[in-house]
Parts: sequence; C-alpha cells; structure tokens
Amino acid sequence: MLTKTDIEKYFFAEKHESLFFLIVGAVAILLVISFYVFLKNHFYKGAAIPLLLIGLVQLMVGYTVYARSDNQRIDNVYAFDMNPSKLKHEELPRIKTVNKNFMIYRWVEIFFLIAGLILLFYFKGNEHKTFFFGLGLTLAIQSAIMLGADYFAEKRALFYQQQLESFAQQK
Repeated sequence: MLTKTDIEKYFFAEKHESLFFLIVGAVAILLVISFYVFLKNHFYKGAAIPLLLIGLVQLMVGYTVYARSDNQRIDNVYAFDMNPSKLKHEELPRIKTVNKNFMIYRWVEIFFLIAGLILLFYFKGNEHKTFFFGLGLTLAIQSAIMLGADYFAEKRALFYQQQLESFAQQK
C-alpha cells in the first residue's frame, strides 16, 4: 500500500543517490584536470578519457535528478490526497519509463565494464601500451560504479512502481 511517506522516501533516496553521482562526477573531472596538469604520461592520458566522458554524464545526470527531486516529491505527495489520478496517469507511466531505461543503462554499463576489463587485462604489464591500460582501468572502475549505483536505483524504482500500481488499482 502506497503512502505519502513511501513517496517521500523514494524521492529522498533518489536525491541522495544523485548527490553521490554529482560527487563522483566532480572527483572524476578533478582527476582529469590533475592528470593533464601534473601527471602527463600515457597511462594518465588514457585514464582521463573515461573519467572525463563518464564524469560529465555523472555530473549532468546527478544535477538534473537532484534539481528536480524535491519538486517531484512535493507534487506527488500533494497528488496523493488532492489528485490521485495524477499518480495513476502521470507518475506511474513516468516510473515505468524510468524502469525500462534502467535495463538499457544496465546493458551499456555491462558492455563498458567488459570492454574496460578486456583492455585492462590485455594491456596489463605492456610498458608500450600504458595508454590503453589506463583507459581500460578507469573505464572498468567508472562502469562498475555506475552499474552498482543503478542497481540500487532500479531496485528502488521497481518497488516504487509496484506501490504505484497497487495504488492505481484501488483508485
């Protein structure tokens, strides 16, 4: 049974995870800057590429979710009492789309994790290919972080979807 507290818990957890993404993305960007300013060898240049690209995604997604979570929480808690059909006709389809997207994210993250591990192990110990070793290492690490965070976000969103479906059936 969905309650206003459940809605609040979902969006608070979403907001906290987005803050985690913001922090990880910011650390990644700071590492990229330090790699290019202070540590100018092939390993760090390779490591900087996934840190920069995935770090920018983490910053953008983290900020977007963080910025909208409070308004979504307030709107849906208000709708719970004042306009329950909004939860059924707007929030439920939204969370279903979110959950479909998690499946896509999972496969992309698994692909990048495997690609990073292949590069990591293939070029491990090869002094002349440290660029690819660094690229593989940070690609694997960033992909694993994203995969882990999205795993928990997906579990939370699936549970929230089940609660919304139960609520929609009663209204």
